[in-house]
Amino acid sequence: MGAVMKLAEFKKSGHWPTLLSSFLYFDIGFMAWVALSPLIIYITKDLGLTDGQKFTLIAIPTLSGALLRIPLGAMADRLGAKFTGTVAQIVVMIACAYVWRFGLKSATEIGIFGVFLGLGGASFAVALPQASRWYPPQYQGIVMGIAGAGNIGVVIDALLAPIIAEHYGWQGVFGFLLIPMVLILGVYVFCSKDAPDSKRPLSLSAYFKVFKDRDSLWFMFFYFVTFGGFIGLATSLPLYFKIQHSVSGVSASLLVALIITFGSTFRPVGGYIADRIGGIKLLTTLFIVIASCYVLTAFMPTGIKAPAGTTGWGITQLTGVAWYSVIIFSVAATALGMGNGAVFQLIPQRFRNEIGVMTGIVGCTGGIGGFMLAQTMGMSKDQTGSFQLGFIIFSVIALLGFFGLLVVKSRWRTTWGAVSGARI
Repeated sequence: MGAVMKLAEFKKSGHWPTLLSSFLYFDIGFMAWVALSPLIIYITKDLGLTDGQKFTLIAIPTLSGALLRIPLGAMADRLGAKFTGTVAQIVVMIACAYVWRFGLKSATEIGIFGVFLGLGGASFAVALPQASRWYPPQYQGIVMGIAGAGNIGVVIDALLAPIIAEHYGWQGVFGFLLIPMVLILGVYVFCSKDAPDSKRPLSLSAYFKVFKDRDSLWFMFFYFVTFGGFIGLATSLPLYFKIQHSVSGVSASLLVALIITFGSTFRPVGGYIADRIGGIKLLTTLFIVIASCYVLTAFMPTGIKAPAGTTGWGITQLTGVAWYSVIIFSVAATALGMGNGAVFQLIPQRFRNEIGVMTGIVGCTGGIGGFMLAQTMGMSKDQTGSFQLGFIIFSVIALLGFFGLLVVKSRWRTTWGAVSGARI
């Protein structure tokens, strides 16, 4: 009965059309952001690139999206989230339409297109603050989790992009992508609203003050671990399964869709649990799980090579070691997704009035974490012939996140946490 009452109160406390619109807007933006990842095998087929160069190309949208989150968050604070989001979405649509018609003929063109796709990932800095400002402190975890669950877009990409590419060519994927982009932009324009107190422009000095705050630095690092791991795996795993386990392009994308579904769907679960037990307590456990999964993956043996002349192993032909990898990555993605929700349960409690710029700054470092993971995997493979070193490095980083929480938890719970009105 209590849960039903809380759900009824939740529905009355904010503006659900904006929450839904923010989710859809971030979802389609995320789809555009990671579209290169499942298609890179097709796009670079005749370009003669090394594995490391391919990992670099799929990491460019991640880095671009990370860096663009700060100016987009600032624009949302000054001009309104709805206006900012609409303009950004139109720019991404124009870029996709161009590639659909004219294609990409070099690594340079792929990189430039990746920069434009980064605007899709930067939608994070618009969607989450827009939804957050409509709801009180006790619902921030679940609200930010629902809006942030738009990263399910990567699952849709992984499921559909290779199949469309096989039948209509990889350029056709971006033509199909334009259809939901236009529809969702219409929903966003007509259904979403900026909260009454949403426009809170900060001076340049205020931005630097927030950026230098030691709490914001900790949040940046924690999100570097959680979202960096999530988006890094989402973009890198199609290539990883292709190289490490000789999986076909379509099958690799299906495996990644399965894995990333856990991370996407469990983000709001992480936010909900953080609302109930506190984000610090939840993150402490999750960082240990994440570090353990990276270590297990680092020592996973290479799969059996597929026969010459084939595109790779199909789903029904995968060896046991490949399926063990899928299980470990699924656990890691679940923990990473829940960790994303937990971090953004905490941020609005500490930086309620600066949520726009904080979402941009923290989201930026999360995206940089994803770029670093993809780059580290590519460099590890090129330099050592194995992905092992890359995964060990990120395992250590996750452990540093665990020890960081031990450092800050007492201070956070006895200062701003004590007056936040929510569990910390």
